[in-house]
Amino acid sequence: MDFEYSEEQQLLADSVRRFIQKDYDFEARRKIVASEAGYSEDAWRTFAEMGLLGLPLPQDHGGFGGGALDLLAVMEAFGEGLVIEPYLATVGLGAQFIARAGSKAQQKAILPAVAEGRMKLAFAHTEPKSRYDLARVETTATPNEAGWLLSGDKRVVLGAPLADRLIVSAATGKRGFSLFLVDRTAPGVEVKPYRTFDEMRAGDVALEGVQVDKKGLVGKQGAGLALVEEVVDFVTALLCAEAVGVMKSANDATLEYLKTRKQFGVTIGTFQALQHRMVDMYVTAEQARSMACLAASKADAAASSDDRRRAISAAKIKIADACRQISQEAIQLHGGMGMSEELKVSHSFRRLTMIAQQFGDADHHLERFAALG
Repeated sequence: MDFEYSEEQQLLADSVRRFIQKDYDFEARRKIVASEAGYSEDAWRTFAEMGLLGLPLPQDHGGFGGGALDLLAVMEAFGEGLVIEPYLATVGLGAQFIARAGSKAQQKAILPAVAEGRMKLAFAHTEPKSRYDLARVETTATPNEAGWLLSGDKRVVLGAPLADRLIVSAATGKRGFSLFLVDRTAPGVEVKPYRTFDEMRAGDVALEGVQVDKKGLVGKQGAGLALVEEVVDFVTALLCAEAVGVMKSANDATLEYLKTRKQFGVTIGTFQALQHRMVDMYVTAEQARSMACLAASKADAAASSDDRRRAISAAKIKIADACRQISQEAIQLHGGMGMSEELKVSHSFRRLTMIAQQFGDADHHLERFAALG
């Protein structure tokens, strides 16, 4: 398998890195995090102009028809810059449901708006008792003459405070659940916003008798689980690629610190024990990159759903372990300075810690991998 980026992928990633270096450096990011919105509308507009928002969307609806492999380099660059805009929530999750299963009317109304940066989406699925179980949905959708009435609670909905529309899962019978397109400001929808540990914006969503018309159903009734598993595997592959970028940033910052920090009159980077730990960090990051490439390739073109699940879980297990090792080593090698808000490495630690848990931790994916045989 070729792990090198294509010329087009590398050029796009270089463009993203130039933008981050010029307009989205660490200090600029801190101001964005502290802002009321919690993200930069200017950065989002720039992503749209660069074609990033439409990259994995169908060409018929303003996109470029790319897949997870085409996003590898971009997500790695996002990871290096610790980009906090709701890219995964909108492009990696919400828009994927519409692109893969939405009606023609839904695709026409939503996908071009996403590609142009005029609409943000969020996927409201996780519930208080569900943890990583994608099949457990207690939110209900009761049919009526106008369509459906949705009631229930969703937890830690990534990007919910920023979204224009929500993709909501709800049980539509004794077996199976369905997906619905819901306006975030619709009557009966309440979003409790907050900032996550890694400084992203998320929210808990309460639904009380929310009316959704018949055209709001996304995909087939009762067939939500297979679609959710497919899209969550896709976004998990993107998350693995982002993790590789965050690891690179943490490794580079740690190496630079070892070259400049002096103790007993010499730079600590001359200590052999620290050199060995630094080498281990770089080897771990390269192994993680290989697994991220595998995950992306399987997310795009697996031989079967089981083949896709197996590869994604294997990658997430390796990525989660690498996140823990590199984040903790980076902090330890920085000493007390590594925990300060002023150093980017402390924020890299937070993001890597969250990535290790997001969409299933190592234990969850180890169980899923073992179950697939």
